[in-house]
Amino acid sequence: MIPFPDISPEIFTIHLFGMDFSLRWYALAYLAGLLIGWRIIVALMRRPRLWGDAAPMRPEQVEELLTWVIVGVVLGGRLGFVLFYEPGYYLANPGQIPVIWQGGMSFHGGFLGVVLASWWFCRRHGIPALRLADALSVATPVGLGLGRLANFINAELWGRPTDAPWGVIFPGEAAQMCPGVTGPCARHPSQLYEAGLEGVLLALVLVLLVRAGGLRRPGQALGVFVMGYGLSRFVVEFFRQADAQFITPDNPLGHVLGGPVWGVTMGQLLSLPMVLVGLAFLIRARARPAIAPGAA
Repeated sequence: MIPFPDISPEIFTIHLFGMDFSLRWYALAYLAGLLIGWRIIVALMRRPRLWGDAAPMRPEQVEELLTWVIVGVVLGGRLGFVLFYEPGYYLANPGQIPVIWQGGMSFHGGFLGVVLASWWFCRRHGIPALRLADALSVATPVGLGLGRLANFINAELWGRPTDAPWGVIFPGEAAQMCPGVTGPCARHPSQLYEAGLEGVLLALVLVLLVRAGGLRRPGQALGVFVMGYGLSRFVVEFFRQADAQFITPDNPLGHVLGGPVWGVTMGQLLSLPMVLVGLAFLIRARARPAIAPGAA
């Protein structure tokens, strides 16, 4: 087993007027992911031959798109967490819904938020929604990978107990509550598994797809991203500790469907539709001829 590295969730703290202002790794990961994604989309828009004809939008429009994406990520991620994971608590404490700095964001909610924000942006500017979705799909895995690394630094969203040699001893009373384990409890570093699958591997697949002319088939990159994320999250859920509100003495693995031994978690339940939707987009894109370079 591996001791948890001595890394503070806070990069630095400034004391002003009797108050503490901290920059946390999690916030930096969000900012870096959005900025890197912005630059990736700008680079794609400056290469019209990647799209077969003209790029779907002008590079200077991407800055406005970034604003809408930020709104979609924050609102969708927070409301998704509230509705999917702890509706009872927030129904009883509605004043806690805006308190996002204490944690509680859902990728699936953030994904839906970005979909709605991007759809509205496309309607407003007359941009082909499917082609913009392809660009967003290529840009997103970097942010996902950085976010999972920040989860690891925060010592949150850790995995199930394991005796594997790479198991990590996460700090905190909750992480050390492992029934039947004597002494320090090591857990799967599931955040790193997700960073590798959702971030590195998925980004590599999409880069290769773009280089092979994948953007000339509208919806293809979107299908690969959505299906790839769904599959990655589904697999990692076998190693990730379920959310506490779903775990009971009779259901130690936190399954929301099935039994205590075999079943699916909330993360898997939310990921299955993504796999099916992504596959549908991919099949539809492959069924149509690719746009020829220079065609307009």
